[in-house]
Amino acid sequence: MHASTDLRVGLLGYGIAGAVFHAPLIAATPGLRLAAVVTANPERRHQVAADHPGTLTLDRAEQLWSEELDLVVVATPNRTHVPLATEALDAGFAVVVDKPFAPTAEEARKLAAHARELGLPLAVFHNRRWDNDFRTVRQLIDAGELGAVHRFESRFERWRPTPKGGWRELGDPAEAGGALYDLGSHLIDQALQLFGPVRSVYAELDRRRAGVQVDDDSFVALTHKSGVRSHLWMGALTPQLGPRMRVLGDKAGYVKFGLDGQEDALRAGNRPGGPEWGVEPSALSGQLGVDGSPRRVTSVPGAYQDFYALMRDAVRGEGHVPVTPEEAIAVLEVIEQARAGA
Repeated sequence: MHASTDLRVGLLGYGIAGAVFHAPLIAATPGLRLAAVVTANPERRHQVAADHPGTLTLDRAEQLWSEELDLVVVATPNRTHVPLATEALDAGFAVVVDKPFAPTAEEARKLAAHARELGLPLAVFHNRRWDNDFRTVRQLIDAGELGAVHRFESRFERWRPTPKGGWRELGDPAEAGGALYDLGSHLIDQALQLFGPVRSVYAELDRRRAGVQVDDDSFVALTHKSGVRSHLWMGALTPQLGPRMRVLGDKAGYVKFGLDGQEDALRAGNRPGGPEWGVEPSALSGQLGVDGSPRRVTSVPGAYQDFYALMRDAVRGEGHVPVTPEEAIAVLEVIEQARAGA
């Protein structure tokens, strides 16, 4: 039995983003109820029924606008983010948009302005702010463990020599595909959150795999106004993976290998809520110190569930959205500078 105060959530899309990330996190958040899912794919509608019994399934977005909802989540292909979010706002709903927020910063600015005019909460799902590595680095910086940071290195690298052939590998700019949009949006957001706005952007955007129409091997260098330099790698053709993060300060450095495990846990059917959620095996802990005398640092647990808890509070008028449109626009502005200069 659901509490009468539960917020009713409608989810647009039940691919990887919808099925693996949004639906499980919504369902696991006290005070939220996954009320409806829109997908035109019959197999995915059956999967919704299996994963979330009692949830209404619809095959067209326009059917959702007449439902009694409090929040709509847009987890569809990138090119549809802006039009669907606009329709959801016009229907009177608070909205979460999966990243990237929009194909262009200008489209994102217009969408953000529209939400402000309507007085409705609008947030962007930059969930990697709740990864264990990012949370650990932020804690170390805030505690002064590294001293004054001068360099930040961050990687999302994969070994996928055979392209998947989906829309993310198409060259149409409206798709906002490629490693820079798909993976770089996370890395750039994290760098901006840690070290602030940038004054210059340098990028190398390459296509390595046959048949791919977008960048699949990319590097971005940011010079922050704070003086910190961020070097970000993202790609699908990396047979030897570098460290997930390396942070260098005038007092100590921190290096961390391996990806946060929450995505794998969600894919395996696990859900937030227990004491072990987001806790990393000690063997994967990063190292802090100077060369020759590092010490292991237990990672701060990952906490994807915090995004929707914060969003719930924002919809109730009890807090701020977890990721603001303005923060997501700043990411898109960096992406556009990278693309223009590469």
